[in-house]
Amino acid sequence: MLVKTYGAAVQGIDATLITIEVNVSQGIKFFLVGLPDNAVKESHERIMSALQYNKIPIPRKQVVINMAPADIRKEGSAYDLPLAIGMLAATEVVDSQDIDKYVIMGELSLDGTLNPIKGALPIAIKAREAGFKGFILPKANSREAAVVNNLEVYGVDNITEVVKFLNHEIELEKTEVDTRTEFLEHIETFDLDFADVKGQENVKRALEIAAAGGHNIIMIGAPGSGKSMMAKRLPTILPPLTLHEALETTKIHSVAGKMDCNTSLMAQRPFRSPHHTISDVALVGGGAFPQPGEISLAHNGVLFLDELPEFKRTVLEVMRQPLEDRKITISRAKFSTQYPASFMLVAAMNPCPCGYYNHPTRECMCAPGAVQKYLSRISGPLLDRIDIHIEIVPVPFEKLSEYDTAESSATIRARVIKARNIQAERFKNSVGIHCNAQMKSKMLHKYAAIDSDGQALLKLAMARMNLSARAYDRILKVARTIADLDGSENIQTQHLAEAINYRNLDKEGWAG
Repeated sequence: MLVKTYGAAVQGIDATLITIEVNVSQGIKFFLVGLPDNAVKESHERIMSALQYNKIPIPRKQVVINMAPADIRKEGSAYDLPLAIGMLAATEVVDSQDIDKYVIMGELSLDGTLNPIKGALPIAIKAREAGFKGFILPKANSREAAVVNNLEVYGVDNITEVVKFLNHEIELEKTEVDTRTEFLEHIETFDLDFADVKGQENVKRALEIAAAGGHNIIMIGAPGSGKSMMAKRLPTILPPLTLHEALETTKIHSVAGKMDCNTSLMAQRPFRSPHHTISDVALVGGGAFPQPGEISLAHNGVLFLDELPEFKRTVLEVMRQPLEDRKITISRAKFSTQYPASFMLVAAMNPCPCGYYNHPTRECMCAPGAVQKYLSRISGPLLDRIDIHIEIVPVPFEKLSEYDTAESSATIRARVIKARNIQAERFKNSVGIHCNAQMKSKMLHKYAAIDSDGQALLKLAMARMNLSARAYDRILKVARTIADLDGSENIQTQHLAEAINYRNLDKEGWAG
């Protein structure tokens, strides 16, 4: 008897429908074809143990299983459940009448319980697109899949429940999630707040500008000056995720297996802070079986690189192209996968090896030339792609001991949202452009035009600081954001002057 069940393979952040054809005939052999990897081939032993443990009749005939389309590699253990149900339906242990109405996925334990899978959300989206009635999967992933409307999602604990459900012996409870309500409930929930930060008003201003325009920023300062503290609070002043952004972000984390079992939809912008020992593949994604890297996990959020000069040179250089294109393409001999990577880069570093160059009270102990050598660990092309360079001076005791509460994240966020709304209206007809940092060079002439006084000031800055053409564009983008925060239609000279001032690492003599 020939029976078909349906699963899905995740490629990039999207899913492809997989048809599992099971044919049972006279004999005793087991054949599994259709380009399965080792984890899929090993499913036979897991399935047999699960059936035996749950006293479900084991097929005693020759079983041939084809996973179509055969030119797509099938990876992972999530095919255990559809393979098992297909075998049981082909031997008439399970009623095959309604099997074609469901996409089925799940990894089996030896006792028949179901373990979580990766990519539940993109699979659910594909199931709805393909017109399936429902999706049967492990209970740990059910809330994640239930985000997709017009699809019946059934979370199950073990294979016995699936068998009885398909045989109409029991009814499974549908998993239902009020996506919009849950999303709105968690969108304003933060554990951190800028009200905790004493002093550092100039740095807060720079971070506000960065958040308002989506600009990359680097903070240079002595140990303990508050670089990491302020970076961790940056997501609290970014505009809230839209439902579309939340869905896209959740898909990436779902594919990477980073979703919590109690989470349905990510409501806050991601904040990723990898250690400086990270490899280039872990940062940008890839591997033998490509997975999203840290830059994709930070999509629509913040990627924080602390102690930037300590990262390997090759790791930092692979970020140059994603910073410009806001996506990363992983190419292999037989296929190519693309992951989104539109993130805000926030970097922090000490000014020198000892950490006290330019410190107001402590003397730098570094040898002559050590500061420049330390800074040269970061390439010029990468620094060019960072819009705002801000130097941090340690907070004096008088500020630390004050009891007055600083400006809250909610207050700053309100100004940021107002500036972002101006940009949304400005770029409403530009596909893929949502904020000033994403502007193309040709758009600067239209949206970031400056008067003759501004031209003279920028020309002087270019000559004195020996800035590149890319730095010229970055200054105009930052100046446009400062003007938006001020509610100004045109870029004024003071806006341009402030933007030029945020190129600290380009200033002659900064590093001795």
